[in-house]
Amino acid sequence: MEVKSGEGRTIKRRVGLLYDERMCKHNTPDGDYHPENPNRIKAIWNKLQAAGIPQRCVVLNAKEAKDKNLLSVHTENHVNLIKNISSKQFDSRRDRIASKLNSIYLNEGSSEAAYLAAGSVIEVAERVAEGELNSAFAIVRPPGHHAEPDEAMGFCLYNNVAVAASFLLNERPELGINKILIVDWDVHHGNSTQKMFWKDPRVLFFSVHRHEFGTFYPANDDGFYTMIGEGPGLGYNINVPWENGRCGDADYLAVWDHILLPVAKDFGPDIIIISAGFDAAAGDPLGGCRVTPYGYSVMLKKLMDFAQGKIVLALEGGYNLGSISNSVFACMNVLLEDKPVAGSSEAYPFESTWRVIQAHMISSSDSEDEDTKVETLEAVLQVALSKLKVDDGHAELGTATPWRSELSKVDVFYASFGSNMWKSRFLCYIEGGQVEGMQKPCSGSKDRNPPKEILWKTFPHRLFFGRDSSHTWGPGGVAFLNPECDCRHKAYLCLYRITLEQFNDVLLQENVYSDDVSSPLFDTNDLNSVANKKAVSLEALKNGWYHNVVYLGKEHGIPILTMTCSLSAVGKFKSGEFPLRAPAPAYTNTLIKGLVEGKQLSEEEAKAYIHEASTKRL
Repeated sequence: MEVKSGEGRTIKRRVGLLYDERMCKHNTPDGDYHPENPNRIKAIWNKLQAAGIPQRCVVLNAKEAKDKNLLSVHTENHVNLIKNISSKQFDSRRDRIASKLNSIYLNEGSSEAAYLAAGSVIEVAERVAEGELNSAFAIVRPPGHHAEPDEAMGFCLYNNVAVAASFLLNERPELGINKILIVDWDVHHGNSTQKMFWKDPRVLFFSVHRHEFGTFYPANDDGFYTMIGEGPGLGYNINVPWENGRCGDADYLAVWDHILLPVAKDFGPDIIIISAGFDAAAGDPLGGCRVTPYGYSVMLKKLMDFAQGKIVLALEGGYNLGSISNSVFACMNVLLEDKPVAGSSEAYPFESTWRVIQAHMISSSDSEDEDTKVETLEAVLQVALSKLKVDDGHAELGTATPWRSELSKVDVFYASFGSNMWKSRFLCYIEGGQVEGMQKPCSGSKDRNPPKEILWKTFPHRLFFGRDSSHTWGPGGVAFLNPECDCRHKAYLCLYRITLEQFNDVLLQENVYSDDVSSPLFDTNDLNSVANKKAVSLEALKNGWYHNVVYLGKEHGIPILTMTCSLSAVGKFKSGEFPLRAPAPAYTNTLIKGLVEGKQLSEEEAKAYIHEASTKRL
């Protein structure tokens, strides 16, 4: 391996930098534009060269990974496919194979680029672990954090960071790297990295990403905050899922200060590897967030206090050539201990950022009976959260909520068509807790008084089941009610007489999985107008599945309300953009219990009712 360094220059820190134009050979086979293209790393390299950065670094040549390195995290079939995909024998099948994968293209240069990308991250990680370098940046492509153990996915062929981490832990134990912190600040969840170290307490995986309740790519529940690892790895997987786009420096730094840094201090990593995607940068066409080069530099600077500054950055996403180049340049300034790029973090985080941090605190406390290194997180966050300010003039943590006393005097009938038809399950939303089959407990309402009245009615609306999985029930569809009235259909609904305050808490838990808001989601003004509008779509919950409040009439003069998806979502279910799927057994059982215990149907009739709703076309 040839190593070059700046001639006659004194380097405060020995910083590695790796770039190889051979990784540009991976390109779309027909030359069409694609956001993940060779210009990404060329633009970064040109920016660094213009600023004289390579002359101040130890510049490393790329090195191909060995099959045994890749097989530590990928299956043999997958490794063989990527190794051979660029060969002549695959010329006629390459496009067809790529079309069956999730967001993947392949060409004659894909194999070499994939091997170089993975091998290059191994190379810089090994040099830093050995102490030859203090830190390093590997400018590699294709990216890696979506590549599943057995399948390419999301522009990624091999998981470069996971391959390097496994190499240090399993192939070079003499280097003394026993604990690795992987920080993934790419705007998309690092689904593959999470899976590869799901049960491994030697790796603390931290991913902050745009999630939007499972609707943002990779569009599943893997990136939710309740996904915390399993077995020996319980507590060593941390997800911070943004509820919305536009998150910027203040949001990321709040999460750094209140979640990542306390946990990193407790974990005590021997080295840090960053899945350094820059698609959360301002101006990125795919990310929709607002992190500035200054924000990235501060995030990196804060991590330099751990692992004696042994940090490896490996490029992941980032598709705006200007922002990706400027962001990498800002990070290189930090590694070289230069004056940081100009910027300011005076803005406050979004209120949703506070909700995510609070929800994470609650989730983390669930595993405190396990002997994990994150057992002190709740106490740390309790102190930090009391100081967290919120963007756009929203209420700060602990602010009184006078709306509750007003809405506690107003009654409504909440009409349930799904699992809440079973009283025991619905009471989880009022009293807190969980019933059999649920994967996480509910926080409950502020007012934990039970419903004042329970009755059943049928309504001329279509019941159906959709989505791949849910946080509460796992894989399988959940119930939706078509907001449009249709006399050809009949749906059984259980009506609970609760306060409008409690209805707001149920809305929140159905959509956001938190337990408080600073202002009502559905107030008396909404209640007065919903009878004329027939439905009110709540902007604050627009990314939730049940954000559409539908008016179903009155009972004893009291409004009947339900919550379901919007008409536009129904259209997406019909077109196939959103999946229709039968409910899982645990979820089905709650529906049956509700219908049977409510004396609406026999068990066989309930099963037939659910089967028809889940199989009949919309």
